[in-house]
This record gives sequence, C-alpha cells and structure tokens, in this order.
Amino acid sequence: MGEELSSLGVRDLQGLENRLEMSLRSIKTRKDNLLRSEIEELHRKGSLIHQENTELCRRLNIMSQQKMELSRKLQSCESGGATDANKSSSTPFSFRIVQDANIPANLELSQAQQNEQEHSETGAPALGLQLS
Repeated sequence: MGEELSSLGVRDLQGLENRLEMSLRSIKTRKDNLLRSEIEELHRKGSLIHQENTELCRRLNIMSQQKMELSRKLQSCESGGATDANKSSSTPFSFRIVQDANIPANLELSQAQQNEQEHSETGAPALGLQLS
C-alpha cells in the first residue's frame, strides 16, 4: 500500500486524507447513534421492569393484608367468637369451623379457581384458603 502512495502528489494525498477523515467521522457518528439507541432501549426496559416491580410489590402487600385478615378471622373463630365473625363478615355465607387440637392450621393464599360444578352444588364460592 505504501508503494502505491509514493506515486501520488500532495493534492492527491490531501484528498485521500480528507476522504479517510470523512469516512472515519461517518463511522463514529453511526456508532454513536447505535449506542444512543441501545441506551434508550435499555432505559425503556429498565422503566418497564421498575413498573412491573412496583405492581408486584403492590400485589404482595394486598395478599399479605388478606392473609393477615384471614388469620385474624381464623383466630377469632377458634377462640369461640365464630358467631361474631360471621355477623361482621361482608359475605352472605356462613362458615362452620370444627376445632381439633391435634390438627395444625397452616394458612396459604392461592389463586382462586373457578369450579362451576362446586358452585352449583354448594351455592358457595370456592375460597383461596387452604387448611392443612
């Protein structure tokens, strides 16, 4: 390559230098644009992840409150206040609690599953409370 340049004059060399500089500028500009768009995409994804995290925290707080409320209701029913708990309940259904000292009660929240057959037989909705 150096041998080919030795035959060029000063003007030709300056023209070649200008073309190389313009090509280099074009490459740098394209690289900057690609990096900028990648950074914007990462910011957008980060924002979406932050929104999803906020929503999951909100849901977790709601579920935690529901679990505490169910636990309080169960404790009040176990301590003999079953009639008071049923009267203050906002649901039109009553629940019968059978106490057995040998069976531990573990409360867990689960997704409510629609079981139409169960609804039609008992007339009561299926709850997301599991006792084990």
